[in-house]
Formats: sequence, structure tokens, C-alpha cells
Amino acid sequence: MKVDFYHHQLSSADAKGIADVLDTPFLTTGTICQQVEKQLAEYFGAPHAMLANSWTNGALATLMAMGIGPGNEVIVPATTFVASANIVELLGAKTVLVDVDPGTLLISLEAASKAVTKNTKAIMPVHLYGQMVDVSKLRKIIDEVSHGDQYIYILEDSAHCFEGSLNGAKPGQFSDACAFSFYATKNVTCGEGGAVIFRNASLYEKTRETRLHGMSATAVDRFKGGKYNHWDMMQLGTKANLPDLLAVLLPRQINEIDDRLPLRQALCDKYYSAFENTPIRLVEKVEGCKDACHLFTIGVREDFRDEAINILNENGISVTVNFRALPDLTYYGDKYHETKSSCLNAIAWGRQTISLPLYPGLREDQQDHVIDTVLSKIVPLL
Repeated sequence: MKVDFYHHQLSSADAKGIADVLDTPFLTTGTICQQVEKQLAEYFGAPHAMLANSWTNGALATLMAMGIGPGNEVIVPATTFVASANIVELLGAKTVLVDVDPGTLLISLEAASKAVTKNTKAIMPVHLYGQMVDVSKLRKIIDEVSHGDQYIYILEDSAHCFEGSLNGAKPGQFSDACAFSFYATKNVTCGEGGAVIFRNASLYEKTRETRLHGMSATAVDRFKGGKYNHWDMMQLGTKANLPDLLAVLLPRQINEIDDRLPLRQALCDKYYSAFENTPIRLVEKVEGCKDACHLFTIGVREDFRDEAINILNENGISVTVNFRALPDLTYYGDKYHETKSSCLNAIAWGRQTISLPLYPGLREDQQDHVIDTVLSKIVPLL
């Protein structure tokens, strides 16, 4: 039986929104984006929201607005997608990789606090697989170890956690900014895209400009009132805006995301029940967390992981790895070689982990096939 790793929930019915945009003269960032930004702000209870053409560029624009560059340090967990660290490197700042908790795989708050120096400009907690870092606690810890009047920004990486919460608080409640991804495999998707929500009003205003080349006005503002309006540029920026053509795919999904979560939770619960009394390593559940259930990852012996992937593939099951630890990748391992000994939890997990198929359209017989294959063909070899 063939089981795809992921299948999105968009259909031809969603094409009507795209057709409606095509019937207007405005294809880039316009009124549709403004409507979706308002929807996002309301959903998260945030004062400000800004769409971007990817998590990467939205977060990059945010770091640029923070003034991060050479001489600055940004703390990043070693278990994350490369984009979290790459945006720091692109700005010429130093990525300070820290280890993760061996159970939850979330950033170690102790390691993060010890990594703070007078050059620390920001920290990027990553909400992994759908579970949230305690950002409220992180804020208190970071403030306690900061130097003098040093202010350390918190930018949440919430690419895996749109509809989750921790102790009733959604992402973005205790940070300066929080970045989301609408990539093809995310719980809310438009193929390529992202968003950033802000509680820091000044940072939001600056990021509105760094999102679009540093320009003081978007396209819709430059032609407001049916006439051309001059604009200025006072800071460097990147090209990170999302077009209306893609933004129009988001409203329905945002409206339905909480209704779909029980389907994802049921799939995760079934996986967990099937594997909890086996040699399979499972991610520890975070107390008080409403898991967004973005990914279901398992761990097997390091020397057997690639063979396990081959067994699953040979049985028609598509899987992936989320994620090899950053110090285990050539660029980061060579540049920050000392992290190979300081990020042992992240490295161990990155060499063990496999992500199994998980999406609301996954049929019962397909999930049963995945579970049966793991139990009958992988577990006996562990």
C-alpha cells in the first residue's frame, strides 16, 4: 500500500478565490493581504500581523528590523530547520547553537540562559512538532541574565505550531515577534508563504519596511486614492511580501484550523498508543500544552535509522527526517565545531529520528499499514 508523507487539504474549490483576484488589476500585496493580516491578528489576539512570502524571509525581515548584524549574537536551538540559523548567518551575526531538552526536544532554557553574553541581541525559541516552548518563563530567565540595560529580543519560530497553545496562551503572547510558515506541508498552507505577528509596535513598523526593500509604502499605498504617491527608503530591506494571489487561499483554512485539530490529535494518539510500550523513542509530551500535532516523529537506534527508512520506503511508506541537528551539518559543524560536544541531545535525536505520515486525509487503513510495518518489520530489529 502506498502512503504519502503528506497531502494538503486544498482543492479545486479554493481556485475560485484565485480567479476572483485575477479579475482585479492588483495581483501583488493588496487588500486581500490586509484582510488576512487582520484575521491573523484577531486569531492570535495580537496587535499587529504581517504576511510574508515565506517563514524565512518574514523572520529575516524581522531580524533586520531588530538591527541585527555583525557583532551581534542570536541564540538558536540545535534541533530545528536550517532556516532558523541561516537567517542569522545571512546578516553576518553569530549563531549561538544551544542544546535541547532530551525529552521534549525543545530548547533547553538552562542552556539558553548560560549562552547569553553582552553581545546577545536575540533568542529564537522553536516550537517543535506542534509543542510550545514556555516563552513566558524564557522571558523572565533572559531578563535576569541580561547585562545592564541590554534588551534581548525574542523571536518565536512557530512554523510547526499555528493552532497550539501552552497553559491557554497561543504563540506570540510573550515575545516581541512570532513567525509562522504556510509552506506546502504546514497545517495552514498556501504553497509558499508565512506571517509574523507582533506585540512590539515599533518593531512591527520597522519590519513593514524591511519586508519590502526598506520602502516606506507598499504597492497598494503607493497608488492609494487612484493616484501615485511618493515613497522613501530609510533602511535596508529584503523582498518578503506575499501576493494576494496566494493570500486568498488562507482565510478558509484559518477559520477551520481549530475544527481540524481533533483529526490530527486522533492520528497522533493512535500512533502514540501503538508505540509507547516498544523500543521506539517518542517525544515527551509538554504539560499544559495543546499540541498542534504538526509532525509525528519517532526515534530508532542511530545505526539502524537509515535501514528503518529503507524498510518503510520499500513498503510504500513515504517518510522524512525532522531534523538532523545543525552541528551535524557540514556548514555549522565546521564553523561552530565546539557545538558538537555541547549539543549532544540534539545530535543524538537528529541521528535517530524519522517523521511518519500525518495529515487529516490519512485514511485509517493507511495509518494501520504504517503502524503494522513499524511494529512487524522495525521493532523486532531494535
